[in-house]
Amino acid sequence: MKHTNAAESLDSAAGGPPRHEWTAEDVAALFELPFPLLLDRARAAHLVHFPVPEMQISTLLSIKTGACPEDCAYCPQSVHFDTGLAPEKLMPLEAVVAAAETAKARGATRFCMGAAYRKPRPHEIARISQMISAVAALGLETCCTLGTLDADQARQLKDAGLDYYNHNLDTSERYYAEIITTRPFAERLETLAEVRAAGLKVCCGGIVGMGETREDRIELLRQLATLPSPPESVPINHLVRVPGTPLADAEPLDPIEFVRTVAVARVLMPASRIRLSAGRSALSDEAQALAFYAGANSIFYGEQLLTTPNPEADQDRALLGRLGITAEAAVGH
Repeated sequence: MKHTNAAESLDSAAGGPPRHEWTAEDVAALFELPFPLLLDRARAAHLVHFPVPEMQISTLLSIKTGACPEDCAYCPQSVHFDTGLAPEKLMPLEAVVAAAETAKARGATRFCMGAAYRKPRPHEIARISQMISAVAALGLETCCTLGTLDADQARQLKDAGLDYYNHNLDTSERYYAEIITTRPFAERLETLAEVRAAGLKVCCGGIVGMGETREDRIELLRQLATLPSPPESVPINHLVRVPGTPLADAEPLDPIEFVRTVAVARVLMPASRIRLSAGRSALSDEAQALAFYAGANSIFYGEQLLTTPNPEADQDRALLGRLGITAEAAVGH
């Protein structure tokens, strides 16, 4: 009877406006559906908003690497862990523009810039704003992840031409303190609110495979789906286990559970881009294909994501070709 009730709930929502009142029990019922039924529901929700088999291609560049004061247990850029990563200062504007031009030539339509800050300082915001304007002038969508922002900083980035701001919740509020102690969960929600108030689109997701329970994955997705406005972009990261970090020996997440997570995210947030982000190199082609079927329709191109490995662009193009999925064309900026 549980499966039937969950199916009826989803069927009633599949063709109408997205729901926002999901409870933990609702989300748990989705996770508990037999895998084929869950994929069916996710695919139905996906096709309402994304009927054409296209993949959004993004590129992520670390514009300032390492020396981060945060203690995120998954991150090789933290000053708290010895991972052998050499810190690098904020890149010069010309180097960022050159990287964006290369990304565009290789098929990317969104260019994401990441900097290892807890909160950027005024002169750093000024320099990054120049980068945003220059990348936007190339006709690329722009995205940044720079840590905590206040209202003025969010407005400055918006005025510079920023389209999206990435600020992940990472995991459930319950499990959060096991992963990060230097930035409270509430502060992440405050930054998301400032980003929204500035008129920016939100890129917000989490990381799975960090030792969390299914209940934590349920709560993470429920929290994302019930934000005042769900994120337009939802990255689902599979933990990259980096030597020297506290999570270096974490137990890998079952690939089927990973695909379940993607499928539930698609049902809860049917109009959002669901992005397979970090950790794709650990997934087989078959697992990625299932995730694409379940609703993932955005990936990062390139050999590296900030400081961790990513499948090479040629490998991605070959997989998408085998699946008959085309790269999304650039839209008017």
